Amino acid sequence: MSLFEGGRPFLHALPAQDRRALLALGRRRTYEPSQIVLREHDRTTFVVAITSGWATVSVETERGVRLILALRGAGEVVGDQAAVDHGSRSATVTALGRLEAVVVSGDRFRAYLAARPAATVLIMRQLSSRLRSSDGERRSLASEKVLQRLAARLVELAERTGRPEADGAISVDLPLPQHDIAAAVGSTREAVAKALRLLRDQGVVRTASRRFVVMDAGLLRLLAEGRATG
Repeated sequence: MSLFEGGRPFLHALPAQDRRALLALGRRRTYEPSQIVLREHDRTTFVVAITSGWATVSVETERGVRLILALRGAGEVVGDQAAVDHGSRSATVTALGRLEAVVVSGDRFRAYLAARPAATVLIMRQLSSRLRSSDGERRSLASEKVLQRLAARLVELAERTGRPEADGAISVDLPLPQHDIAAAVGSTREAVAKALRLLRDQGVVRTASRRFVVMDAGLLRLLAEGRATG
């Protein structure tokens, strides 16, 4: 279970010549904060290559609750599944802050993959990794408590986007509001607020508007692994 993909992002893993060729096929576009990049169930097939910024990947559950499955950042490509199989969009992608990207049509992207085997291998590996992550997310929702899932998300954010402070704390400035944190945990905003309050009271984290500081990374990691209780 992870908000982030393992390994190098698709664009960064491509040979330089292949990367330049892909970006030359599309048009540059800027998405404003909270703007929809791709919408779940749409039948479009274009691909979006992110060059800077972050986006959330989310789905609507059967209960009508928004669940954030992943965060995608610079170097990553979204929309490739629909481009490859001509199916409907499997998730909604939303800009988290200002997002810069290159948009490539589905036809051009498929032709690009057909001509470049190395890129095809990377895309198939990416699709497989995302499927495995989705399976892990379902297991997590079925077996882990809110506090454990929240701790796991905060550990991920600190490790991937955090900035070490002089006192040993880790500051995270990713603009993820509390309702998005709740969606990433798969719980209600009220339950996440209660869990955050518990972490603050125990001196594990300190929170501010769209910012948090991990004060005790060791304990937070133990909570994430289910080896400590709040």
